[in-house]
This record gives sequence, structure tokens and C-alpha cells, in this order.
Amino acid sequence: MSHDARDQPGGPPDIRGHSELERSAIIETSIQQAIRRGEFDDLPGSGKPLEGLDGKSDPDWWIRRKIENENLTGLGPPALSLRVENAELDDRLDGMSRAEDVREALEDFNRRVVSARRQLQGGPPVVTPTREVATEIAAWRTRRAERQAAAKVEPPQPETPAERPRRRWFGLRR
Repeated sequence: MSHDARDQPGGPPDIRGHSELERSAIIETSIQQAIRRGEFDDLPGSGKPLEGLDGKSDPDWWIRRKIENENLTGLGPPALSLRVENAELDDRLDGMSRAEDVREALEDFNRRVVSARRQLQGGPPVVTPTREVATEIAAWRTRRAERQAAAKVEPPQPETPAERPRRRWFGLRR
């Protein structure tokens, strides 16, 4: 004869072999007993409104929240991952040093946006716009020139012979 939590007083009852109505009554009784024992007191979020209830119906709320809470990248429906990538694309492009690399990255991004729009796999619709390659390369060049101008330090003035420190050559002074 096995002894488990169902055999203990106060443990969960064995609901196998009961009708659906009997199981429902057993479960409800167990919940009410747990409430009386105070097992649901002081739960996190108790008495606070549920987050994300802004009146809009979003069937993908759970995946959005998971991606945000876990700070996941590259996961989820293409509509969400492309939207995040679009927001971070300028920073990624600014890290590139050649216009050809920027062009390839933009063409790849546009290709994936168009592909995601064509696929009917469910999930939210893809509303991420494609990027105009020539316009984006011009903007990249402008941002790059601004960064270089901001980073440019005035070159040091040449020293006069009198201002140069004396250098030793094999321990000898000139």
C-alpha cells in the first residue's frame, strides 16, 4: 500500500475515478480550504490591476511579454522581431565602415521584410517598412561624417628644435 500526499490529511484528494461534477466539487472544496488556511494571502501582485489590460485585444500578448521580460532577441513572430530590428538598424549600420556592407545589410533586411509579408503563418501582421537603400546610405554617410568631425582632435603643432626633449642614443646624449 503506497503512502503519498493524497493519503495525508490536508493533502490533495485523489480525484481519479470520479465524475466531472464530483471532481469539480472536490477541487472547489480544496481551494476554499486553502483560502481559509491563508495559503493565498500576500501573493505578489495581490490587489493590483493586471498589466497590459488597456482595452485592446492582442492574442499575442503573452509572447510579447515573454520577449520583453527575458530580453530575448531573434525569437517570436517575424512581425515583432523585424520591428525590433528596424528600431536598432541605424545603430547597427553605424558600426559598419564600408558603404557596400551597409548596402548588403539593408538589402538583406528588405528581403526579410518582404518575405515575412508574403508568408501566412499567423501572428500579428508585418507592418515594418522596407528601407530605401540609397536614402539610407546617404544618411549613414552623413552620420559617419558627423561622428568623424566630432571625434576629430586638433593635430598637435610641430615642435621647434628648442622645445624637443633631448633623446639618448645608447645612453649618450646628443
